[in-house]
Amino acid sequence: MKFLADENFPITAFRILLEAGYDIKHIAYEMPSVTDIDVTGLAIRENRIILTFDGDYGTLIFKLGYRPPGVVYFRLPTITADEPARIVMNLLKEGYPIDHMHTVVETDKIRQRRIQ
Repeated sequence: MKFLADENFPITAFRILLEAGYDIKHIAYEMPSVTDIDVTGLAIRENRIILTFDGDYGTLIFKLGYRPPGVVYFRLPTITADEPARIVMNLLKEGYPIDHMHTVVETDKIRQRRIQ
């Protein structure tokens, strides 16, 4: 499983996942200041699941028809810089299917919808 951290994904969390052995790229290093459509295009080309704090990917997927390999959207009001990495690792450990899913992580729940 490969990941693409959006520009708003904390560098600290990115480094934790990288050091844990995950195949992850950060958009700030790959293509800084690009549009969400460009991020989605890269994710599709490289078969990477997008990790983001940006809710616009739901619109791109469910209204405009884009089909990235998956999105994990962190809809959290406050969070430390390392928490997103821990959340991703826990999702995988707990067996959540994040491939071909739009996963919304909220403070008190996790919602998922298949990307078809």
